[in-house]
Amino acid sequence: MPTQTPEAIRAILTSIRTIALVGASNKIHRPSHEVMAYLQGRGYRVIPVNPKLAGQQLLGETVYADLNSLPEPVDMVELFLAPERTGPVINAAIKLNVPVVWMQIGVINEEGARKAEAAGLTVVMDRCPKQDIPRLGVPPVTGGAL
Repeated sequence: MPTQTPEAIRAILTSIRTIALVGASNKIHRPSHEVMAYLQGRGYRVIPVNPKLAGQQLLGETVYADLNSLPEPVDMVELFLAPERTGPVINAAIKLNVPVVWMQIGVINEEGARKAEAAGLTVVMDRCPKQDIPRLGVPPVTGGAL
């Protein structure tokens, strides 16, 4: 069962520092762009992942094609993808042993969540950190980009 309690969500958001945002967009009106900018403003390092934009710069960060291309380990993978496209990304997160897989609002993959949890990863599903951070009073990341 994905992690959904306020206490567990708050614990995740206060412990992570680096996020791979899969489905990052260079279109400023897209939710993934807005959430990336918000998380950066809160002090998180957000590495954008989008094969169509790989090699480009997005909000000061280089975009990577996939999780396997990332130059460093991340604490969380945030998925801004259609649910049917999340399976391969969840499998990559398992292989890379990323501690947290976070599926954005509307992104629900029960089978992928079970598989990730069975591999020891924490899964959050159908939630948005941009909504949870202020609601739960999560402080800005210390030692981050602020």
